[in-house]
Amino acid sequence: MTSPRRFGTLAFIMLAVLIDMIAVGVIMPVLPTLVGSFSESKADNAFWYGVVACSFGFANFLGAPVLGALSDRFGRRPVLLTSFTSMAVCLMLTGLARSITALVVLRFLCGFSQSNVAIAQAAVADVTDPDRRAQRFGTIGAMVGVGYILGPVLGGLLGGIDLHLPFFVAGGLAAANAAFGLVVMPETLAAEHRTPLAWHRLTPFASIRHLAGLGGVGPLAAVIVLAYLAQFILPATWALVMKFKFGWGPRETGWSLFAYGLMLVLAQGGLLRVVLARRSPQWVTLAGLLSAAVAFALYGLAWAPWVVYAAIAANVLGFMCGPAMTTLVSQAAGGESQGRVLGSLSALNSVAAAVAPAIGSGLLVAVSGLPADDWRLGAPFYASSLLLLAAAAVAAIAFRRTKHQ
Repeated sequence: MTSPRRFGTLAFIMLAVLIDMIAVGVIMPVLPTLVGSFSESKADNAFWYGVVACSFGFANFLGAPVLGALSDRFGRRPVLLTSFTSMAVCLMLTGLARSITALVVLRFLCGFSQSNVAIAQAAVADVTDPDRRAQRFGTIGAMVGVGYILGPVLGGLLGGIDLHLPFFVAGGLAAANAAFGLVVMPETLAAEHRTPLAWHRLTPFASIRHLAGLGGVGPLAAVIVLAYLAQFILPATWALVMKFKFGWGPRETGWSLFAYGLMLVLAQGGLLRVVLARRSPQWVTLAGLLSAAVAFALYGLAWAPWVVYAAIAANVLGFMCGPAMTTLVSQAAGGESQGRVLGSLSALNSVAAAVAPAIGSGLLVAVSGLPADDWRLGAPFYASSLLLLAAAAVAAIAFRRTKHQ
């Protein structure tokens, strides 16, 4: 039975992730257009948007293990509240940016302060029994999806008024998150489970080596890297590919991301529990990777907007594999190192977030001069599909080996 304190903690964490992701989603439809206002051509737009996205992802890569290790030492509460506060300041300053240089620098600072999802996951793991973590992580994924539902639509509408307005709204949401947490969030990490802070463990590379050293997780780390790399090509190129193919602006981009987030919520918030009652996390991971590979290929080949929406709707299993992989990693970690381990997982996420925009924007720059009906405009999504197929192959080998052992 869930105690009132545990229920309150889970409720706050879920709400905090929701507000956090709304703040992220609000700026997604307008950021490519804002970058385009500093660019002179479609190729310039794709290149500088890739630079902006890379700076955010690289900062995430540096920040995730640092915040995870700090939360293992000092507790989840102070680190989460500090990250929310700094995120609010960075977002509001981004709304004032009037040059591409300022935009790149501020997105770097936002990326570092916003690498806090792993701490939320660690807080949930602190108060959740191991056999229920998959469902809890699925609920976090559902909150991410709700953020993608509400944020992009709101951002598209606000961006129609002024391109800078969504950043001020996002900053206000992050500030409200910090204030709310200051009042209601309890500490979830007991003093006896805290670990000393070793500075050499704060590097992302040390965290990734620690993750790879966990029993049975080494091959899964390779699967996670490939899957994350494929997934992060999508937000780095989605708005521009659809703009080049169909002439979409912030409003159309916002509605498409609304559909994407809606399916994420349905899959992780409801259907995941049903599937996990009948299938293992390994099965969900493998089936989800294959489903996502097909969906990404369809995003690239789409000859009309309805094909994009149909591919999103059909990719139910693809939206489930993230929580399944997180569960497999979490189960390999001890209770005293959840923050570091999930921070390491977030570091892998951030490696992908840093590298994927370079891959996606590079491919997009190469095809940006093609006509709107040329199938090659979908090149970034074809790359994602191939990466997901590679991840599925590695996962199948790893799971077969584990089963045999």
